[in-house]
Amino acid sequence: MTDSRPWRGVLVATALPLNDDLSVDYDAYAEHCAWLVANGCDGVVPNGSLGEYQVLTPEERTRVVETAVAAIGGGRVMPGVAAYGSAEARRWTEQAGEAGCGAVMLLPPNAYRADERSVLTHYAEVARAGLPVVAYNNPIDTKVDLVPELLAQLHGEGHIQGVKEFSGDVRRAYRIAELAPELDLLIGADDVALELALAGAKGWVAGYPNALPAACVELYRAAVAGDLATAEPLYRQLHPLLRWDSKVEFVQAIKFSMDLAGRHGGACRPPRVPLLPAQVAAVRAATEKALAAGLA
Repeated sequence: MTDSRPWRGVLVATALPLNDDLSVDYDAYAEHCAWLVANGCDGVVPNGSLGEYQVLTPEERTRVVETAVAAIGGGRVMPGVAAYGSAEARRWTEQAGEAGCGAVMLLPPNAYRADERSVLTHYAEVARAGLPVVAYNNPIDTKVDLVPELLAQLHGEGHIQGVKEFSGDVRRAYRIAELAPELDLLIGADDVALELALAGAKGWVAGYPNALPAACVELYRAAVAGDLATAEPLYRQLHPLLRWDSKVEFVQAIKFSMDLAGRHGGACRPPRVPLLPAQVAAVRAATEKALAAGLA
């Protein structure tokens, strides 16, 4: 991992283990972060949507970051700092810096459909906290699209150093590279990992390594090296699981796969509800097939 760009490589958007009463199991979370790094991952992204940050108290959200840093070191931790207001997102960025983190990941404003000027203002304000910012483009869930031209402007003004690209539109990788060649593209959706790796991605903010880290790391390393003989069959094997990362029920699916792989996945906090029986069957079948193939 390159310390000057700690967002490079495989960074796991960590699921958050909960106790039976839905309180956070910090000990299990610390163990999970250490286990991911031991299995080849480069770092973790706590307090992303997979980490259910929206339903954590401020105290819980702070302690999750501190737990990850204590477990694997701040250089490997890039917390999500999304918030409705720019001041609050900046405060979360300052907290990340105080905890020792090397970078943060930031969604655009998403309490409403922000216009371009609002987006620029938001990233400028958070960047003032002094930590490198990786933008998170998720137009599906936020209804705000960080198109390549806007990303290039944000990067040109020094507000962002990378982007987690979740639009699913692989064509954007080439446009971003033309407009902002120094802006690091990070794979943002597991089910376009191979395509974006081949298009020049410098990292992967990944969901499914929570359950199958070694196989996902092998896929990423082979793909960015252009080793299609290794990457392509592995991608086909993993894709029935990876596609869950782009579904509404991605948190529940990944946590269930973790349970099946012998990890602590468990329940989610409301309003997320358990998977439907047909979804359980689909995730179970795909996970058990991957485990039987030795991908754990």
